[in-house]
Amino acid sequence: MSESNTASHTIHINLEQFLPFRMSMLSKHINDNIAKIYEHRYNIAATEWQVITILALYPGSSASKVSEHSAMDKVAVSRAVARLLKHHFIQRETHGDDRRRSMLTLSPIGHQVYETVAPLINDMKNRLMSVLSEKERQLLEHLIDRLIKEGLPRMILQD
Repeated sequence: MSESNTASHTIHINLEQFLPFRMSMLSKHINDNIAKIYEHRYNIAATEWQVITILALYPGSSASKVSEHSAMDKVAVSRAVARLLKHHFIQRETHGDDRRRSMLTLSPIGHQVYETVAPLINDMKNRLMSVLSEKERQLLEHLIDRLIKEGLPRMILQD
């Protein structure tokens, strides 16, 4: 085959059928709607809400652990933590004798925000999922878990 023939075989991606694009769009719309709740009420950004949620589930986590739980990079977590500390949504304490390690927890204000916002977000999730039957919801959860556990490792490009 000549060079001119191989150049004409460009692969095009149909975005309307490209799963990563569709999942990204769904995620963006869901997150945008959820963000309206905490952004307007408390002037909290998405990364900050993620930190609050993680600390509600894993109190006493370090910033590194928050990063692991959220899949956010450490710089984004550090910025979110700094802003949340500044506005008294979270508290930082040193870990026993090791002053280099710090534990993050929700402050009373942070707990109040979480207890107010979490049920509203849960309600939004329930309304979104209400279009699916119980069997479809279970299948969706199973498929997402499988893509995470089995599909993602296969995506990694080999050098």
